[in-house]
This record gives sequence, C-alpha cells and structure tokens, in this order.
Amino acid sequence: MRSFRRILSYVFILVGVLAFSGCTEDPFDGIISNERAIMSFSLDQGQMGPAVIDRELSTVTVNVLVDEGTDLTHLAPNILPSYKATITPASGTPVNFAANNNKVTYTVTSESGQTRVWTVELVPFTETLLGTYDITGLVLYGGTGPEYGGGGVLNLTDKPWVWPEEGGPAAELDNVLTFSFTGVTEDGNTYGTITNDAGEDGQYANFLYVGNPQTDVNPFYRKIPKGEGTWERNYVNKTVTFTFADGSTATGSFAGPGTEDLGNNLSKTVADNAFIFTLNGTDDWDNIYSDYDKFVKKPRKFWIEVKKRD
Repeated sequence: MRSFRRILSYVFILVGVLAFSGCTEDPFDGIISNERAIMSFSLDQGQMGPAVIDRELSTVTVNVLVDEGTDLTHLAPNILPSYKATITPASGTPVNFAANNNKVTYTVTSESGQTRVWTVELVPFTETLLGTYDITGLVLYGGTGPEYGGGGVLNLTDKPWVWPEEGGPAAELDNVLTFSFTGVTEDGNTYGTITNDAGEDGQYANFLYVGNPQTDVNPFYRKIPKGEGTWERNYVNKTVTFTFADGSTATGSFAGPGTEDLGNNLSKTVADNAFIFTLNGTDDWDNIYSDYDKFVKKPRKFWIEVKKRD
C-alpha cells in the first residue's frame, strides 16, 4: 500500500512539473527588436583575418588580398544581421565593390521596421613577407636572474669559442631566405614556401655548444628550416609559423625596425626586420653569469635579423 502511495505521489509531482513547464512563457515573446546591426561579414576567398565591425560608425572594414587577376566587381559576401533583422542586398547577393572606391552600402532593417545604413569597405592587402632576405644577425637575450645582473643581450657570434670552429652560427650569416606565396587559408592566414639557401659557404649553422658540458642546442636556435619549408602568417595572433620537412614547427613573429625594452636596463634594437622567437629555458642559479647559462640553460628570446633585398 505504501509503495502504491509513493508511486502515486511521484505521478502527481511529474504531472505538476509538466504543467508548470507547459505554462512557462518565452521571455522574449511579444518584444519587438529594434536591432539593426551587421554581426558578421565574410568573403569566400581572399579575406585576411576577421572583418572589423564598428557599431558606432556603422562601418565594416575587410582586408582583402589583392594580386593580379583579383576581381572585386562580382563578390557575394556572407553577412549575418541582427536577430530577426533583414539586410539589403541580401547575404550571398553578388555586389560590385570596384564601382565605388571598394565600398558598398547595405541597409539593415530591424524587426520593428527601423533601418540603418552600413558602409562596407574592402581594403586591398599585400603580403609584406614576400621577397628575398639576407640573414644579418643572430641575437640572443638570455640568462638566469636578469634582475641580479644575470641577463644579457649578445650576438651568437660574439662567443666563437663556444661553437664549432666550422659550421657554427657564423655559417648562417651568408644565408638567403626567399618567401613565395601559395594562398590563403579558410581562417584568413597567408601561407607559402620558404627557401633557405646556404649561401656562398654552402653551410648551415650547427648550433652545438662545445663548452662543458657539450650540448646540442639546435632545438633552441634552428627556427627556420634548412633548404625548403613552408610558412603561415596569422595576422590575428601576429605570428609566423615555419614547418620543417619532418612536420615539426616553429612559431615566432615578424618585426620591423624598433627598440624593445627587455627590462633590467636591457634592450634590443632591430635595424631592418627580424624573426623573433620566445625560448623556454630553465633557470640555473648554480651557473648564473656564465655563457653556459645564457646559451644553454636559460635562453629567453632569439632574433634572426634579416634585411630585404630591393
């Protein structure tokens, strides 16, 4: 009997819950939306990174890779307006950006009937990485305890005695890097091939620390592939990723002229351009102030300095 009553109680509770759920109203039911914004804008090809949407100015700015043969007269953008809003011309409708200085106006109409005119501008983009570069320097910031004077900024070639007599870092300084363009990923990243020519000496650097203890530090300093490799540039994260023949990768950034403050009265000045890599060494307080500490144990940042050929 008790079991029957318990079951009956559960049935009543379940019926009550269902009845309550059935009576719950949509909190947005009856509310008419006035929203009339462009929420997202994308092109099927050539777009560099996400569109920049300014709701205050009612503008959308899109970087587009422009090369020979690029046609801006017949583009069909994918556009998402605000919830329950409509847009004219509709998403997917071909429009001619070339007719008006790479600009097209769109009208977004809210559910309530209010309208807002948006201006979408395509900004022609050129990949600045393309071209041929000479490697001009290999510079390291490293050392345990820079706040105690243990850090330093130095060229790898400043200490020739810690590297192989033949094929040390100096072998890299006549190398020539050539960047070629292949395409744009779905995420808007440019990518292509890189050729690292060994130069007149026909050698690539072997980053072998020959002090005591002898240590292979190629994993720290071999950031650009020997011979052929590929590159991918992410403009959102501001990174360049190199992929080696074995599938391994190295990710850094590409910088122009300027001076970086490293703290503790240390700085690094880039004269032309540099590929910059953050290195993850390990503090070694027992060897603080030594070459071994800076090059092997606690390297912090690495610059491959380059100069672009005209």
